[in-house]
Amino acid sequence: MAAIAPRQRVAWRDVDGILLLDKPLGMSSNAALQQVRRLFRARKAGHTGSLDPLASGLLPVCFGQATKVSGLLLDADKRYTVTARLGVSTVTGDAEGAVSATAPVPAADPALLESVLGRFRGPIQQVPPMYSALKRDGQRLYALARRGIEVERQARAVTILELRAVSWLEDRLELEVLCTKGTYVRTLVEDIAAALGTVGHVEQLRRTQLGRFLDERLWRPGELEQLRTAGGEEALSQALLAPDAALRHWPAVRLGTAEAAWLLQGQAVFVAGPAGERVRVYGPAGDFLGVGQMTPEGRRLAPLRIMLNLEPSNDGA
Repeated sequence: MAAIAPRQRVAWRDVDGILLLDKPLGMSSNAALQQVRRLFRARKAGHTGSLDPLASGLLPVCFGQATKVSGLLLDADKRYTVTARLGVSTVTGDAEGAVSATAPVPAADPALLESVLGRFRGPIQQVPPMYSALKRDGQRLYALARRGIEVERQARAVTILELRAVSWLEDRLELEVLCTKGTYVRTLVEDIAAALGTVGHVEQLRRTQLGRFLDERLWRPGELEQLRTAGGEEALSQALLAPDAALRHWPAVRLGTAEAAWLLQGQAVFVAGPAGERVRVYGPAGDFLGVGQMTPEGRRLAPLRIMLNLEPSNDGA
C-alpha cells in the first residue's frame, strides 16, 4: 500500500486589504474564508458577518491589518434580494428544511402586497428563529432545534430601512430588503407570508450590500484562481481594496508628524475635527493610521484602532 504524502505546509505571508468575495451558493462563510486565505497565503484573515450556506453574494474578507476594521463592519446595514416561495413553510425557514405546513396562495395583488409591506417598514420586533446561531444556556439554538427542542425566544428590535417588491408571479415573491444588523430575512419572509394569509419560506437569498459596499466588483473564487494562475500572487493584489475602503463614508482627520507619532504610541492628541465623531486618521504622507474618536468639543482625538506600516492611501483625508 502506497504511503500517503504528508500535506504540504503553507508558507503564510503578510497581506493587508479587503477582498469583496462573491460567496458561492452551498458554501459556508468559514469554508469560503479558508479557501481564499490559502489562495492568498494570508497569515491573518477574517470575514465580516457570515452568510448562510444557502445564501450567496457579498462577503467582505479582511486580511492582515484590515481585520482591525472588520468589527466595525459587523454593525453595518445590509441589503438582500430574496425570493420567497409562498404556500409552503419549512422547519428552517429556507429551502434546506423539511416542509412543515402548506396553505393556499392568494392571487397576486399589488395593492394588497404594498399594504402588507408597509407594515414591516421601519422599526419592528422580530422573534429569532430556532434555526439560528443564537445561544441559550451555552447551546446554539439550531442544535436544540435539531434535537426537536423549542425554547422561548425574546423578540428583538430591528429596523427595515427599505422594503420593496420586485415581482410576484404565482407562488414566487421577489423582494429587496435593506435592514439593520440582526435582522433575520427568513423570519421577515414568514411574517410577510402570514400577513398575506398564507405561509412561506426563503427559496433564494443574495446579499448585495454591506455598509458602504454597494454595486462594487465582487470576486468569485474561480476568478481568483485564474488571476493567480495568470499572474502569480502579485496579480491577486488587483482584487484587494485598501483597509480604509470600508470607512470612506466616515470623516477624515490628517495629523502632523509629531501628532502621528504620539497617536501610534496609543496617546490622544490635540487636533480639530468633527465633534464626537469616529474618524479615519491619516499621517502627513497620507498613510492610513487607523480609527479615532473625537471628543464632544472636537478638539482632541483618541485612538481606537491603530494600523502599522501601511502604504499611503490615494483616497485619504
